[in-house]
Amino acid sequence: MTDLAAERRPALAPFDAFARLAARLTPDWLLALTIRLGVAGVFFMSGRSKVDGFLHVTDGTYALFADEYHLPLIPPMIAAHLAAYAEHLFSILLVLGLFTRLSALAFLGMTAVIEIFVYPDAWPTHLSWAGLLLYLIGRGGGAFSLDRRLGLA
Repeated sequence: MTDLAAERRPALAPFDAFARLAARLTPDWLLALTIRLGVAGVFFMSGRSKVDGFLHVTDGTYALFADEYHLPLIPPMIAAHLAAYAEHLFSILLVLGLFTRLSALAFLGMTAVIEIFVYPDAWPTHLSWAGLLLYLIGRGGGAFSLDRRLGLA
């Protein structure tokens, strides 16, 4: 906003100053890094809850996919493995900032499946995940990412 616009709205000048300060204190690299780490944490912990040891899918996970999740087209045994491995792999890639857009797109697809077929009443949580993932898909991993370092951004 120009100074002329601030003069016409003197009551809003403190808010305009705050907006300029907030923009300087939250650069794109910080937003991307925070989103990458936050989303990775959520999905990685979900992946860890499906396995024990390194990547051994638990009997409880098989039961969840067979009895509660009811995904169409994919047998529960295969879906359990796909979900557990994907949550680990794409989380690690997000932390590294490597193939960030692809990883975010994979998690957005998982989020859509979870919302539509598993927990449709959890839409506020899924919508917040989707918003963060869309930022990464659109903007990439940011300055502190391997994507940027390797010229993949």
